Amino acid sequence: MKIEQLKGLGPKSKQMLKQVGVTNVQQFLAYEPFELYRLLKQEVPGVSLNMLYGIIGAQENIPWQEIKNTRRTDILLRLDDMGIAPK
Repeated sequence: MKIEQLKGLGPKSKQMLKQVGVTNVQQFLAYEPFELYRLLKQEVPGVSLNMLYGIIGAQENIPWQEIKNTRRTDILLRLDDMGIAPK
């Protein structure tokens, strides 16, 4: 399976992940979602919160929109604790 075949990820996500050295599904699944998002935020301009929803959704095989709708507050609190919450 290729990264862009995971639920909620596509060619744009694949390109972003490639920029931080994640080139296959095994590497992708080995990352903790919030740490991968932190790395993307540091290295790739314009990474949005939707990418984090997509990462979590892809790892859990759940549509990213469902992650956004049901876990947004918890996710934002965790990002705030990490010092990388959107402003």
